[in-house]
Amino acid sequence: MSAAVGDGLVTMDATNLATLYDLPTLDWGAITAGLDAGFPQAPGSGGPNRHSSWLTTLDADGGPHVTGIGALWVDGTFWFETGERTRKGRNLARDPRCALSLATEKFDLVVRGTAEQVTDPATVARMAAHWAEDWPCRVDDSGTALTADFSAPSAGRPPWHVYRIVAESATALSIAPGGATTWRF
Repeated sequence: MSAAVGDGLVTMDATNLATLYDLPTLDWGAITAGLDAGFPQAPGSGGPNRHSSWLTTLDADGGPHVTGIGALWVDGTFWFETGERTRKGRNLARDPRCALSLATEKFDLVVRGTAEQVTDPATVARMAAHWAEDWPCRVDDSGTALTADFSAPSAGRPPWHVYRIVAESATALSIAPGGATTWRF
């Protein structure tokens, strides 16, 4: 099976985790279609239509550090930003392994992989334009990071560096029609 993840098509293996209940393997295309449709995170978007993204990084002692982030799904991958002096920024500089989790109305998703800092000015500007739809950020004077008049306290002080998650695996759980599947990329 092949699917778009990141910059192109990759081969993936799907494992049905719900065979005990005779449920079918979930369709990765349906999951990505749901992500492409968007998952509002802006304050005030309210109730079941506001979805939180959580990023897990590894502390120096190997323990998990989990924090809420404003993740984006663009070009078949997740993107986030953070300051280099934040706990997650320091963790990623030491060990880029991470996991992102997201609950939507139709499915819950966990993506495991590595966080890759992006410094290409054109890509940083393109991502800033995506974030600016809900948060008035802009590219800073370096051209390789973001700044704004405000951000979430967990983002630290600007500049905020842009990261994309290079996925190694994803696991989704669907309530209706039901099912659970892990994909390895």
